[in-house]
Amino acid sequence: MRILFRYVFREFAIPLFYCTAGFLSIFVLFELFGSFGRIMEAGPAFSDIVRFFCGYIAPYFQWLMPAALLLATLYTMWNFCRHSEITAMRASGVGFAAIVRPILVWAVMCAAAVAWINEAFVPKHSKWAEDFRKAKFRIEAMEEKRNTFAPDLPGINRTWTARRVLSPDASDLEDVQIVEPGVFSVRADRARFLDGQWWLYGAKWTYFNAAGRQKPSPSPGLDALPLRVLAGFSETPRDLALTESDLNFLPVRDRFRYIQGRPSVPAPTRTRQIYDAWAKAAAPFACIIITLFAIPAGVATGRQSIFKGVLGAIAMFFAFFALTIVCMIGCAALAERGWAVPPPGDPACRTLRGMLETATPPVAAFLPAAIFFVAGLRLFRRNR
Repeated sequence: MRILFRYVFREFAIPLFYCTAGFLSIFVLFELFGSFGRIMEAGPAFSDIVRFFCGYIAPYFQWLMPAALLLATLYTMWNFCRHSEITAMRASGVGFAAIVRPILVWAVMCAAAVAWINEAFVPKHSKWAEDFRKAKFRIEAMEEKRNTFAPDLPGINRTWTARRVLSPDASDLEDVQIVEPGVFSVRADRARFLDGQWWLYGAKWTYFNAAGRQKPSPSPGLDALPLRVLAGFSETPRDLALTESDLNFLPVRDRFRYIQGRPSVPAPTRTRQIYDAWAKAAAPFACIIITLFAIPAGVATGRQSIFKGVLGAIAMFFAFFALTIVCMIGCAALAERGWAVPPPGDPACRTLRGMLETATPPVAAFLPAAIFFVAGLRLFRRNR
């Protein structure tokens, strides 16, 4: 069984690699055709170009990977049937589930890769790639842009600006200015978040009265220290990072935190944002589901006809994503008609309608996956 597992695992890996590389190359070429002139004019480092294309492609990987798995599965199963290998394996007493287990293992690994890319890679590199493109592929133009953070937290009315963010999690900032209107303004060479506290290096303080006029420092000796801790500041680096982040580039856990921290967002917009977060969480399961119904479709290409199996698999592939779009439009339509998710802590959350409204986005996001998973299992059982 180990020899058979390694054989099927290897035979599936080859077309999967070619399909994935082909789809990624198409995306790179399309972007290169549009940006080649600006890249040559700016002359960025090769490492920056590689990082740009990796960050540019990463958000689309959740759709490219299921398509690559579909084509690789169809080819592998067709090839096995064409050479009567499945017949020989079944005649030797090997069950159908054991034959296709390596393919399902690949599907699970690809789903894990999609989840990791969405949660870890996209937030760090895709926003950078977008900013790099807007800066016309000039690193120096990106560094000149000051970052502004305005945490939307209860009881906090402070704005942070920094010339450079030295760490991906915004825990290390350079050339920082913190302003609380009518209270103080401080400018520091550097701000670091250590042991749950913000520390300022080389800070220069200015205080204001209620009328906005400058007043003497209440603690001149403390303000003169070259290193000072900001006691009582409840902003965390994650709070700062979320204020400047594009919602499309946030991981799922931070999307929910971003939405929950903004109860003033209009209800229809809030519902769409919550649906998008749940849809992002459901995206990796597409790899397993599409592989599940591509396996019997690939067997059909060898037993009946290539066109029947291929067209059937492609039809189910597009039907899956069409149902996803229908659920997205339906969720948005319900939100526009007043069926919207209430903010956290709202008494409406405890009513029956409130609970149904809260359940609508996750149900709409996972409904296509559930339907096609059941359909794929039924097709799989028929081939057993």
